[in-house]
Amino acid sequence: MARIFLETARMVLRELTEADADGLFRMNNDPEVMRYLNGGLPTTFDEVRLKALPMYRERYDRFGGHGVWSAVDRESGEFLGVFKFHPRTPEESDDFELGYRMLRSTWGSGLATEGARALVHEGFAELGLRRVWAQTMAVNTGSRRVMEKAGLRYVRTFFTEWPEGPIPGAEHGDVEYALTHQQWLDEA
Repeated sequence: MARIFLETARMVLRELTEADADGLFRMNNDPEVMRYLNGGLPTTFDEVRLKALPMYRERYDRFGGHGVWSAVDRESGEFLGVFKFHPRTPEESDDFELGYRMLRSTWGSGLATEGARALVHEGFAELGLRRVWAQTMAVNTGSRRVMEKAGLRYVRTFFTEWPEGPIPGAEHGDVEYALTHQQWLDEA
């Protein structure tokens, strides 16, 4: 039985299991979903099952029970996407990165915002985090809107090397958004 990390009105965020390999594969092979992550390059089922899934699952041990969570529909249990919520390193235990990747069929439904808001609240109200941050390509306006709706604020634009080589839009850089515990309290 996979451990449930968090529940929202429409989703359950739980540990990833082998049963999520199909959903991850479908999501990671949608060029629009992967557009701002790797330029839309396809992946194989074996890469998802033997590399990505074990890498995500390893994070629960590495980050004290935090990591990448499977987002499933509360009613049907259908795979909707994943949310990342853990520190960059085990030593930065009060500074969590927020990330999300959702099936295209969920886009525009508010599910990414719902999950992001719930994780920000959990991070500050229950985990006592100092800061929550996220990043995306500057041209990824959809993801930036989710960050803003979750309460994160623009911090900076920066430029990075892409392992797969530059992808369209990389010339505009990446952006970081963040929210501190004190800012969260001030807005409450």
